[in-house]
Amino acid sequence: MKSNAELIAQASERLNPHLSGDRLFGNVAAVIVAESGSEFEGVCIDTGSGTGFCAEAAAIAAMVTAREYRLQRIVSVWRKEETDELFMLPPCGRCREFIRQIDEHNLDTEVILGEDKVIPLRDLLPHHEWPDPVLQTTPVEVTGAVVADPPL
Repeated sequence: MKSNAELIAQASERLNPHLSGDRLFGNVAAVIVAESGSEFEGVCIDTGSGTGFCAEAAAIAAMVTAREYRLQRIVSVWRKEETDELFMLPPCGRCREFIRQIDEHNLDTEVILGEDKVIPLRDLLPHHEWPDPVLQTTPVEVTGAVVADPPL
């Protein structure tokens, strides 16, 4: 099994920022290790009108194309060009939910945030369950509207 440092280096090798007009592609890269041990890579594509996608989504699309659905580990990186510093990025909120929806077991995905720092996806997406219904009791009229008393 590759170390976190090796996966971070692998992701950083995929960084290839490309400017097209005012749009930037490939400045964030991700590597996924699937439950099978297979690895999938992706880069972000930033386009107008919300039609682009994150590096994590690109890597997940490659994984699903290969008929795999469970992630074991994921790392995403971005390099600050001015200083050449490399940063590990947690998935954005949309990608966190996307990972969860691909397979419920993905809540246990290890999100690599450093060589010695790993957080399970479930800790980054703490309130993902569908909420319980509101318990209704005797209706009470308030300024013409009918509402339920809260349970005591």
